[in-house]
Amino acid sequence: MAFDYKKEYKEFYMPKNKPSIIKIPKMNYIAVRGKGNPNDENGEYKQTIGLLYAIAFTIKMSYKGTHKIDGYFEYVVPPLEGFWWQEGMKDSIDYNNKDKMDFVSIIRLPDFVTKKDFDWAIQEATDKKKLDFSKVEFLTYDEGICVQCMHIGSYDDEPKTISLMHDYIIENGYELDITDTRFHHEIYLSDPRRCDVNKLKTVIRHPIRKRKVNE
Repeated sequence: MAFDYKKEYKEFYMPKNKPSIIKIPKMNYIAVRGKGNPNDENGEYKQTIGLLYAIAFTIKMSYKGTHKIDGYFEYVVPPLEGFWWQEGMKDSIDYNNKDKMDFVSIIRLPDFVTKKDFDWAIQEATDKKKLDFSKVEFLTYDEGICVQCMHIGSYDDEPKTISLMHDYIIENGYELDITDTRFHHEIYLSDPRRCDVNKLKTVIRHPIRKRKVNE
């Protein structure tokens, strides 16, 4: 049976719909950076998704070809994720101004995938699909201490869940720590094309730090 990261690491992918504090370890990802409204059918975001999944499935199916990855085991491709921010906005996102969004779309890589394996996958996908994968990068990211919560419903209703998260960290002696390198983070567990908008499941995660005693 294929290894499913969502089931094996429920603490990362299946939190309860109430805030909790968690330390996220360093992980490797397939990543593509971009800008613009994620709902724009012809926008950069939609294009990045295709690039990500092309590389993700090239790696997943590598065992059927000549490139053998050391330590490989069959697995379910982990869910799509995204880091989001807007220039000039600190500690928040203006959901009414999505055209100003910056993002890094990511999919987690199994630990056995090395940079060399990743580079092979880029070349393999380029040769087979005749597309430009030069924007796709191998990203190592150490997220650290965060607050997270399962949000159920429309993406536009996320501020309600985020407000609960921020109240929770204050009550527990933490403060928000969104910076140029620590981001608003979403993990998408539902396909919006096939799921009722009111039942969409999205993990929302924000970086935090211990509040200083004199603050």
